[in-house]
Amino acid sequence: MSNDILPLLQRIADSLERLAPQAARAVDLSAADAFVWQAETSWLEPVPSVSRVHINLLQGIDRNKDILLDNTRRFAAGLPANNALLWGARGTGKSSLVKAVHAAINLDLKTPLKLIEIHREDLVTLPRLLQLLRDTKHRSVIFCDDLSFDANDASYKSLKAVLEGGLEGRPGNVLFYATSNRRHLMPRDMIENERSTAINPSEAVEEKVSLSDRFGLWLGFHNCDQETFFAIIDGYCASFGLDLPRDEVHAQAIEWSVTRGSRSGRVAWQFIQDLAGRLGKKIVL
Repeated sequence: MSNDILPLLQRIADSLERLAPQAARAVDLSAADAFVWQAETSWLEPVPSVSRVHINLLQGIDRNKDILLDNTRRFAAGLPANNALLWGARGTGKSSLVKAVHAAINLDLKTPLKLIEIHREDLVTLPRLLQLLRDTKHRSVIFCDDLSFDANDASYKSLKAVLEGGLEGRPGNVLFYATSNRRHLMPRDMIENERSTAINPSEAVEEKVSLSDRFGLWLGFHNCDQETFFAIIDGYCASFGLDLPRDEVHAQAIEWSVTRGSRSGRVAWQFIQDLAGRLGKKIVL
C-alpha cells in the first residue's frame, strides 16, 4: 500500500514546489550604474550600457542643464536636493538630459550614483522599491519617463504620498525625477471635468493638480527655434565626423524638419541618423 502511495505523494510535492513563489533575489546595486525596476519580481535589472548622448551635445537647454546638474551634484554629495519634474514639448531633450546628467555626475564620483527607471504603470509598487533602497549605502535617482495620468488612474495618489506627506516619506538616499508633456501631469479636459462635476470644484481640482507641487524643481522645455535647431545639427556633425558643407546640411535639415512638421532635438537626431547612414558613417555614442 505504502509503495503505491509514495509515487503519488512525490508528484504532489513536486507540483507544490513548482507552484510556490520563487525566493526573492538579493539586489546588488554594485552590479551596474543603471537599473530597470521589474515590479512583478521585485528585481532591479542591471543595464550594462545606457542609451544616451553626451551632455555637451544637448543644445538650447543650457539653463535647465545647469539647474539639474547642480541639483543632482548636491544630492550625490549628501546635501539637500529636490525632486524634479521636466515638462514640455515632445522631443525637446527631457529624458536625454536626465540620462546625460547622471553620466556627467558619475565622472567625478568614487561611489557612482545609481539611476533606476520605473515604468509609469508600476508606480503603485514604488513604496516597495523605496523600501528596498532605503537600507542601501548607495544614493539613487528614480526616473519615470513620460509620466501622466488619465481620468480612471488613481496611482497618482500613491506617488503623492511617497514624494511628500507619507509617514516614512522619501528616503534620504533617493531622489525622484520625472518627465512629462504636461505641467500638471493631468490632461486639461480631465481637470475641466472635475470643475464641472464636483460638489466643490476648487477642492477637486486642487486634489488633482497638487501632485506636481511635490516636485521642488519644475523645468520647462519648449520647441526650439531654427538657430538652435542648426546648433544641434552642427554639434552632432562635428562629434560624429559628418563632413559636408554646412549650408548643404542645413538645407537638408530644414527639408527634414518640414516633412516631420516640427523642429526639436529628437527630429535633429533622426536627421543625423539618416545623414550618417547615407554617408556610410557609424555613430558611436
